Amino acid sequence: MLKGFFNVPTPQNEPVLNYGPRSLERAALKAALDEARAYKIDIPMYIGDKQVHTGKRMEIRPPHDHKHLLANFYEGDKSTVEQAIDAALAAKPAWENLPWEQRAAIFLKAADLLSGPYRAKINAATMLGQSKNAYQAEIDSACELIDFLRFNVHYMTEIYAQQPPISPKGIWNRVEQRPLEGFVFALTPFNFTAIAGNLPTSAAMMGNVVVWKPAYPQIYAANVLMQVFLEAGVPPGVINLIYVDGPVAGDVIFNHPDFAGIHFTGSTPVFQTIWQTIGTNIHKYKTYPRIVGETGGKDFVLAHASADADVVSTALVRGAFEYQGQKCSAASRAYIPASLWPAVKANMQRDLATIKMGPTEDFENFVNAVITEVSFDKLAKYIDAAKADKDVELIAGGNYDKSQGWFIEPTVIKVTDPYYVTMCTELFGPVLTVYVYEDDQFDEILKIVDNTSIYALTGSIIAQDRYAIAKVTQELRNAAGNFYINDKPTGAVVGQQPFGGARGSGTNDKAGSMINLLRWVSPRTIKETFDPPKDYRYPFLQKD
Repeated sequence: MLKGFFNVPTPQNEPVLNYGPRSLERAALKAALDEARAYKIDIPMYIGDKQVHTGKRMEIRPPHDHKHLLANFYEGDKSTVEQAIDAALAAKPAWENLPWEQRAAIFLKAADLLSGPYRAKINAATMLGQSKNAYQAEIDSACELIDFLRFNVHYMTEIYAQQPPISPKGIWNRVEQRPLEGFVFALTPFNFTAIAGNLPTSAAMMGNVVVWKPAYPQIYAANVLMQVFLEAGVPPGVINLIYVDGPVAGDVIFNHPDFAGIHFTGSTPVFQTIWQTIGTNIHKYKTYPRIVGETGGKDFVLAHASADADVVSTALVRGAFEYQGQKCSAASRAYIPASLWPAVKANMQRDLATIKMGPTEDFENFVNAVITEVSFDKLAKYIDAAKADKDVELIAGGNYDKSQGWFIEPTVIKVTDPYYVTMCTELFGPVLTVYVYEDDQFDEILKIVDNTSIYALTGSIIAQDRYAIAKVTQELRNAAGNFYINDKPTGAVVGQQPFGGARGSGTNDKAGSMINLLRWVSPRTIKETFDPPKDYRYPFLQKD
């Protein structure tokens, strides 16, 4: 075993490539897109050292081109989950005893593979499988995941370096950070490839073994991630990738005595059900499982009368409609002062009129398709209800079409009731609801913003008046785990703005920070005495 206190490379945020005309990265991405569309692939599950195929084959089609078959994947069942758990537990002794610098090297290599030879491939997979445009894919599946890997390695070393500050004469106090006793279940969402990569690797990096179940619409990119992890040197069984229906997986995992934790990103109702199930089964586990989850959001933009109308409208258009609003941090409710509304409205209508919608392969398209027909139908239902409501004004959009793909036009509606359904309900699509308030009602609107939603993920204040900014920052301190001043309420960067929310938005364990990695270790305190006592008697027992 190597001896030494090793310093890992200092992490820096991965530069975002711009994919402008005639750029090398644009040409490489176009070629990767063409190649991916040209070949239909079969995607296996990865359990231990085996690639697993079953008798149930399912299709993957681009959300923006549902007539094109990209790939097939193989769905597992209860026995598949059991095999994945067994493979993880079999890999656990060797993995948790591997020196930490060897684990660090694996994930640093994975970051470099994504930064280099796999960059176009992972971005193309995200564009085709999840209907993200080139820029949204770049900041997600390339840059953010690279940042997660590099910064998490750095945070890991900081955690291991934390030791008791005092060891009195004759004693040496130290702390060991053990991986959890059992396996970790990573349950990842469709919308961010970076999250799909981070949830299993952050736990594995700390010496844990993982059963990973991605959302089905993300499997196409998850397969590329697994190829990267294996090429980087992740040993068989450390991360096991399975495609199983959620309740089937949960029935096995949450009844297993070696279940040690869940790393989750998804909907609030699902997370609450999981928490309830774990609580019911708590007597079955060897240890109390770690429950880490980032869930829904109903994220706000609050404009003050002193705000710049151009800043407000840009924050709303970008915040609400990038990646079709399919971000838990997307701006979905806005509060605009009456004096500012005419200019903000005109700006948004002007800008939205220039936005193009269509397939991701055409780089001129700002908006692409929503993820599934289920999502499309849900959004269309809310839009139709709003258009039929005499108290709701359609400001922009309102159209939709699923003949070729699941396309929902960026839609802005204005309501007279601050508690209208689309002000409160997470829609997860390109629908922005605006409430216009009288300028002198600013204090009242703060209470409405705070009380409208069960969520507390992200929010922003846009203002020039510093007193207003200070007031909102204080009054809405519990309404958003990530708070933005004069910006859109989305786009957190690893190492700069650790991400997570409270209330109905999750456990706020801040992905992209040391806080999250601390959830995947169990510390052991060690006290060593160099000259131990040889007599039980204390001095106070002696006679005067």
